[in-house]
Amino acid sequence: MSDSRNAYYDRIAPNHLAPLWTRLKSLVPKEPTPVGVPHRWAYSEVRPHVLESADHISAKEAERRVLILENPALAGSSQITQTLYAGLQLIMPGEVAPAHRHTQSALRFIVEGSGAYTAVDGEKTMMQPGDFVITPSWTWHHHGHDGEPGKAGPMVWLDGLDIPLTHFFGSTFREDHADEEASVIRPTGDALARYGSGLLPVGWRNGSLNSPVFNYPYARTREALHALTRAGAPDAHAGHLMRYINPADGGWAMPTMATMIRLLPAGFATLPYRGSDSTVFIAVEGQGELRVAGQRFELTPHDIVVVPGWMAYTLHASQDLVLFSYSDRVAQEKLGFFREQRLPA
Repeated sequence: MSDSRNAYYDRIAPNHLAPLWTRLKSLVPKEPTPVGVPHRWAYSEVRPHVLESADHISAKEAERRVLILENPALAGSSQITQTLYAGLQLIMPGEVAPAHRHTQSALRFIVEGSGAYTAVDGEKTMMQPGDFVITPSWTWHHHGHDGEPGKAGPMVWLDGLDIPLTHFFGSTFREDHADEEASVIRPTGDALARYGSGLLPVGWRNGSLNSPVFNYPYARTREALHALTRAGAPDAHAGHLMRYINPADGGWAMPTMATMIRLLPAGFATLPYRGSDSTVFIAVEGQGELRVAGQRFELTPHDIVVVPGWMAYTLHASQDLVLFSYSDRVAQEKLGFFREQRLPA
């Protein structure tokens, strides 16, 4: 590099100017550079720590008693990927996690337990393992456990939020409710009955970007997945893969996070696949393995694995394996960014 060119760069720097030509290739690379690293949280290892948190703080004091799942390469960021947050939330019998609302969208995927509920936008829904529950942006919500202390067990679920994404856009807002519990004004099961049975109320218009159904029961989902196995072979790169939809328009269930569930029959292995979206997986049933970047991650029920975007991975089922996943794919699709590659063996 010539001395005159360097001198030029030095002269323009005090004016807060920089030459694009020295940075162009890094700003606009040929393909994405994965952010973060693949990692597995074995539920058998983290579960004792999750349960112990109840010995140190109540759900009310904590507001949300959660252990964050932080990507090892993003230490201190509270991020599992560059755009997504994940954590394991615990609520014990008799507890209430106080009502609040925020601009971030949230999902809950129920891991274990019974007797707990979430109340979203005026409706209470009981939660069971495998249920997928939505908390739309800026809706009042609180959680509780109706079980009797000393008799009922703990309830644990995976929280997924678009916290890093909203932070990037500078659009983070929150508000605490005046009361510990927000008002419940509709009967339990109302949203599923109105919008989740292939029917819609006449004249109804969805004023939200989210699905009007906010609890997708696993009993229904599991039945649909296994019905696919009788209708044909699994997709070579994805297995029997289905997405949770907004029944009002057939789009994704949430505006920023793409939620999917898949079944891989015992003995089935996918061909390599990669997408520009970073993905969080949680094993629901069965056993298998996820292979990525030369690593093999065992998958047993409730284990959680993150795969950064644009890293090719394969899935291998030693037993019938059900996996729930969420990513920022829907946001990327809406902005025209999403890319995927279905690779050969």
